[in-house]
Amino acid sequence: MNKVNQQVSKYIPVELQKVLDAASSPVSKILSNALFGNEVSENDGMVLFNCRDNKKVTDRNAIFAVADILRQRSKGDYVTFVVNRNINFTNICYMGCRFCGFAKRKEEAGSEWLEPAQVVERAQQAWDRGGTEVCIQGGLHPKMEGNYYRELVLAIKSALPDMHIHAFSPFEIWYGAVKSKLSFRTFLNDLKDCGLGSMPGTAAEILDTEVRQKLTKNKLSADCWEEIIRTAHDVGIPSTATIMYGHVDEPKHWAAHIALLREIQRDTGGFTELVPLSFVHTDSPLFLNNPNSVRPGPTDHEVDLMHSVSRIMLNGFIDNIQVSWTKLGAERARNLLSKGVNDLGGTLMNESISRSAGSKHGQEITAAELCEIIRSAGRIPVRRNTIYKNVDIYKDHNPIDISPLVERKSDPLSFLKMFPETTG
Repeated sequence: MNKVNQQVSKYIPVELQKVLDAASSPVSKILSNALFGNEVSENDGMVLFNCRDNKKVTDRNAIFAVADILRQRSKGDYVTFVVNRNINFTNICYMGCRFCGFAKRKEEAGSEWLEPAQVVERAQQAWDRGGTEVCIQGGLHPKMEGNYYRELVLAIKSALPDMHIHAFSPFEIWYGAVKSKLSFRTFLNDLKDCGLGSMPGTAAEILDTEVRQKLTKNKLSADCWEEIIRTAHDVGIPSTATIMYGHVDEPKHWAAHIALLREIQRDTGGFTELVPLSFVHTDSPLFLNNPNSVRPGPTDHEVDLMHSVSRIMLNGFIDNIQVSWTKLGAERARNLLSKGVNDLGGTLMNESISRSAGSKHGQEITAAELCEIIRSAGRIPVRRNTIYKNVDIYKDHNPIDISPLVERKSDPLSFLKMFPETTG
């Protein structure tokens, strides 16, 4: 046992100490420092991402165990989710992001444009089904007026004043501000006054210029993404944080991306959670056009490490780590609850962007089903709102069981038959 581990052993369970002792010296030292509450540097994050087990050391188990301990310290046994609906108001977009399988030209079959009244109709349907949030994003339609975003927010708030509107990525904010000939700050302040509650921190992909050139031709630079996010936080609009990985990126990019998110959070405190997004390659032009140079998404090993290392690096800064069941499926999401994850995201009701890239994991998992997944992992289900205030703690009762909005071809919870019944 090294000296650092001898010190830490006074404060951690014996079983965890055994796991740390079985890890390599560099990894054990990094994890021991994390358990003391020290920040894990970008370089140390890269060490964790690059870990590989062999006959002598088992780094992965130590990383997962420490991530789970930090999750437990921060969130206890609660696993949260929100009842929401995704509304993609248009898939018409000419920006040409190379990874995107969602965008269509306006003359293509399957192209769609929704007027505000149609979006309100879908939001009302979500409200009637118990939804408290609508998550709204869309393509950058070339004919769209800059004031469309504010009209959308005003229309929803007029019909549903208590519905939380979680909407418009930094790329959409950039587009709306340019179209309206307004500064980002003025544009965002206006949206907030209209009723925008929070923003998805998507369009981040990997915050590295070299990588973004390959993904998007740097149409929205990393600096611009950061400027918009910082401005949103400054005017009082919180956002999620994301990373999309497993394509033309490497562990060094992941560690740098997470370290940058931490620095933004240190300054603004505006991120509500981190959502790692696995690259879905199946119908993505980026992969289909470059199969020899683009990876077909992250490996299982990388998915596990992304969620665990994110928890460790962001400990005390962004304390909600969400798993995207639309990218990974319900079974994989459940597995990650033991590796630092404390949130299962939303019920969604409709989901278009992941499916358009080839994801096969469905459009909705109901609140009752999410509770079943959480309980099967020995945790306590909690329904939250968008900004992580608890709405209902399901210790001794269940949500109303309703049928999915869209008929499903398969049962996303069929995998639970292999687990014994667990009440949590």
